Formats: sequence, C-alpha cells, structure tokens
Amino acid sequence: MSLRKKMIGGVALALSAAMMLAGCGSSGDNTAGDKDDNSFMKVDVYDDLANYQGVQKGWFAKVVKDKFNMQLNYISPNVAGGGTTLFDTRTAAGNLGDIIISTDAFGRGAKLAKTNLISDMTPYLKGMNNIKKYKHATDATNKILGKTSGVWGIPNSLSDRNPATASESVEPTYGPYLRWDLYKEVGYPQINTFEDLLPVLKKMQTLERQKTGDNKVYALSLFKDWDGDMMTVAKGPANLYGYDQVGFELAKADGSDYEPITAKNGIYEKALKFFYEANKAGIVDPDSTTQNYDTLLSKYKDGKVLFSFWPWAGQNAYNTPERTAQGKGFMMAPMKDQKIYSKGATPDGGITMIALGSKAKNKPRLVKFIDWLYSPEGIYDSSSQDGLSAGPKGLNWKVENGKPVLTAFGEKVINGGSANVPKSYGGGSYADGMSKLNFPSVLVADKDPGTGYTYTSSAWPSVLEKNNDNPLHKDWSKHMGGAKTTMEYLEKNKMIDVAPGATVVPPLEDSKISTIKSSIRTEIVNSSWKASFAGSDAEFQQILSDMRSKVDGLGLKDALAFDLKNAKDQDKSRKAIVKEFANKKSDSASSSN
Repeated sequence: MSLRKKMIGGVALALSAAMMLAGCGSSGDNTAGDKDDNSFMKVDVYDDLANYQGVQKGWFAKVVKDKFNMQLNYISPNVAGGGTTLFDTRTAAGNLGDIIISTDAFGRGAKLAKTNLISDMTPYLKGMNNIKKYKHATDATNKILGKTSGVWGIPNSLSDRNPATASESVEPTYGPYLRWDLYKEVGYPQINTFEDLLPVLKKMQTLERQKTGDNKVYALSLFKDWDGDMMTVAKGPANLYGYDQVGFELAKADGSDYEPITAKNGIYEKALKFFYEANKAGIVDPDSTTQNYDTLLSKYKDGKVLFSFWPWAGQNAYNTPERTAQGKGFMMAPMKDQKIYSKGATPDGGITMIALGSKAKNKPRLVKFIDWLYSPEGIYDSSSQDGLSAGPKGLNWKVENGKPVLTAFGEKVINGGSANVPKSYGGGSYADGMSKLNFPSVLVADKDPGTGYTYTSSAWPSVLEKNNDNPLHKDWSKHMGGAKTTMEYLEKNKMIDVAPGATVVPPLEDSKISTIKSSIRTEIVNSSWKASFAGSDAEFQQILSDMRSKVDGLGLKDALAFDLKNAKDQDKSRKAIVKEFANKKSDSASSSN
C-alpha cells in the first residue's frame, strides 16, 4: 500500500480509533542512550504509516547498515490488525519503540510527550543541520505536544513553498484516471459529469474483454480496508469536486461549503448511487466487498481494472515503459465540471511526526538517522516508495550537463517496472528493497538545492521530454491542448482547488463524542456497502433511509457539530498560514532592500 493511502484513508486510523490511549508510559530517561557504543543495533520503529512488519530488506537496508550500522525492524499497526490495540499495549508497557512515527492529532502526540514516551532531541542536535533547518516546524509541533522548548518531534511532508500552491508537481493526488488507450478506441467520448463516466466505462470494459477474451476485466474494483468514518472509495467523487473529509463532514477546499456525508442527495449519496448503477451495469468487480488494497493493486498491474480515482493506483501500477511505448496506460480523462481537490504545500508539515523513543539506546545515532531522512540523500532514498522520489543517486539517476537524468535502471523501476538491484547496492528486487517507512520527510515536489530540480523525477525536463515522445503521453497531450502534465492542464483550465497547507490537528474527542462516532461510523460504512450492491432502486433508497434514521438516533447531531467546528477551524488556519507566509515574504523582501 502506498504513501497516498495515508493521505486519504490513513488519517482514518486516528479518526476511527478515537484515541482511547491506554496507560501512562514510565518516565523517560534522556541519559540512558546518551553514549553510542558504535556496535551494530537493531532499531524498533513503531510506524503508524508502515504497511509492512518485520525487518527492512534489500537496498535500503544496505544504505542504513552502511551509514549507521543499524537494522530497521518495523512495528506496524496496519499489519497487526489496525486500530489502537498495538499502540495501547506498547504505551501501557512504557516503550512504544526506539523511533516512533505517529500522528500528533487527537491528543495522541501530547499524550506521548506527557507520559515521557518520547525524548527531547536537543542534547543530540550538534551538527544536525537538516533538523535545525525546520525549526519553525518543530516549534509548531511543540505547541501541539504541549512543550515550550526543545525538539520533541519533526513533522512529515515539510515544504519551503507557498502554502497556497499545490503540493503536487505532475499528477494530482485525486482525479478520474482511466485506460486512455481504450478511451481512445471508443472514440474519446465527452464526459460532462461524473455520472457520464458510466456508459464510457461500460464500452471500455466490453472492448477490453473482446480483445483479451478475459471476462474478469472490470471497469471498477473496490476495497474496504481503508474505511474509517465512511466508505473511503465513495469519497473519491467528492475529491473530484473540491471536497475532502473532516470526520462526517465534507469540506470544500476554499471553505465555501460544508456538507454532511449523510445529506440527502448529497455528493456522498451520489457516489453510492454511481457504484450501485455501475454494479447493475455489470462493470464492478464482484471481489470488491472482500478484497484488500494490495489485492486490488495486483489487478491494476495485471490490467484487470480500467478506472482509478488516484493516479498512484492506476498509473503507478500499470504504466510500465513497455506498455506506454505501445500507447497503453492510465491518464486523466477530464470531466467538464470537475474542480479537483489539491493539498497545498505545508511549511509546518503534516500531522504525523517522527520522534525519539525515551527508552532507546544509542540516541545520538538515532538522531543522526532522523536528521539524514531530511537531507537530500535521505529524501531521495527514503521516499522512493511507489516512485514518489527519484530514489538513490547513482543507481536510479545521475547528473548530466548540470541536469538530473534517469539511468537505464531508473527508467525501469521508477514507473513500476521490475528489476533486480546490482549486488553492489544490496541485490534483490528493487521494489522489495524500497524503504518501508512510508514517511515522506519533505514533499518530493520541493526542489533539491543541489540540482535545482524536484526530488521527484516525474517533473524533470529530461523525463518530460521523453514523455512527449511516448505514444501514450503524445496522444493524451494532443487532446489536452498541448499540456505536458496533468497539473499543467488542470491549472490552465482552472480545474484545481487548492486547500492551503496549514497543519491542522483535530482535538481529542471526549468520551461521549468518541462513543457516538464509533457507533455511527459502523452504521454508515456497512450501509454504504449494502447500498452500493443493492438489488433494486427501492432497496437502495430504503437502505439509506434506514441508515439516516439509525444514525440520527445514535447522536449524529452532536457528532456533526463537533466535526463542523473542526472543519471551520481548519479553514481559519488555512487562511492564517497564507497570510503569515505572505507577511514573511514581505518582511524578507524589505530586509534585503
């Protein structure tokens, strides 16, 4: 599962759990790990974002071993059944991990600090210039954690760019992506609204089944394992129209509208109706109710699914160099009325932090590792999961004539192709050896000061030039008015809605709200799936009617009031950070004159 899981459904980990934190860890001891004996050490990494449990393998393991004489051992709630059970058990025992990657939302971060489960890194910061560079962000994190000084956690997804600019560089996080080669063959039909996709996808499925003889190809395939406050895949259409989730509310990026997911004839119901109509038309994979994301991803890789709400599912899985050279692959097919939600760049980072465990040994070395994650080399190496960053210099890319270019090996693996790493880099499959941290320290759309270009190769001139000669991109660009990238097309046509990148940390739910939301959440998710696969129009409407009656009785009014306040507070924070950034720029310009 990719990093983007956490952008969409991953925060639901914190949402769904309601943060019932158990136990108070024993008092921290910053002196216990002050000295480093330089011996080989196995480091337990408690990681809310990881989708892998156990020891890191492959080329990234070799990088960590060679640089720090360490081995990373991942402790992953996602793999251990989800929820807060693992977190609660380990916090009650007083030792969450040597390195901790966890949300600081809903009071969790403050709890970690208050119970001394994390350590102040300040005693170990001599020479740690990458961490020091982001003092504004660590100061902001301190406020969330209830600390007045020190460095207790460093947030993810940091950026030096204007928070009112999109965090993405080439592809948006969300969008209507389909098999462009099949879309071409059915005549590039115009798509005015989301509902217009249905007959288009039906034609594409029919065509691909005829061509391949495979009746298990489906236009749509769904999955459940990201579900939190709602059926997460049903949030996809909302993202295409500028909305994103805040609990049970859908909030417009610019703060102009808020809509409960239970609204009658609202955008969430329209999404469920879309799935219902699609299933009735025979274009939804019958495995949708039982499969997980990893199973779905393998189907994308095998060409069994023709539409995706996210480029990082369809494109990253299917668009290998061999296929795109044949003109095959996923590209965005714009809807005339779309206004795609985009997360703005985040000067103060996201709501997940990396912290130092209070019981850890060899703390100076662990802080060096954390500092490295925020260095250009660390960003390239640790953020390569699913092709986000360009990966290791020398192996995946090099500099020619002052510009970064992909190596032949890099061209194979960046776009999802399979290849084994040379023995000198550790050997084994490149994909298997990628960092399992799933923790982007810095946005890969930011620029590497050493090259002047982004950490993601997808925005490099050398890559874009090759794409222009690629049959798939060439045909897509011709129909997109000459646009070289999806983001260029969206921005030119005012089809993007940027939510300024403020770090907004939802407050801790009290026990009453937590109990209410837990019951409502279950009812909404279960009813959403039932409605999507209903047997008739009447059954579809009855399921939703019954759901609304039940959640009203469970206290929906109070839950919506809580979420709406959070959504409006979020909008205030977004407007404030845009103003703050503008003032800083103004002050900087004044001081330089």
